[in-house]
Amino acid sequence: MKELVETIARALVDDPNQVRATEELEEETNVIKLTVAKEDMGRIIGKEGRTAKAIRTLLNAVSTKDNKKAILKIVE
Repeated sequence: MKELVETIARALVDDPNQVRATEELEEETNVIKLTVAKEDMGRIIGKEGRTAKAIRTLLNAVSTKDNKKAILKIVE
């Protein structure tokens, strides 16, 4: 799941080398923390959060298929 988020984020940003995703386990939930360059933050969030919501929807679909729960946190 971490790789999916990194792949999507790298395709959206201007500086793909700054994209970092870490995966942690909190109470049976995978928490994926995404960090990008400050100037690319708007590209990841999108207008009214639409891009971030779309990434979360894809992550939810993949995690549900694996009978798991996942949350995406975008870290500044």
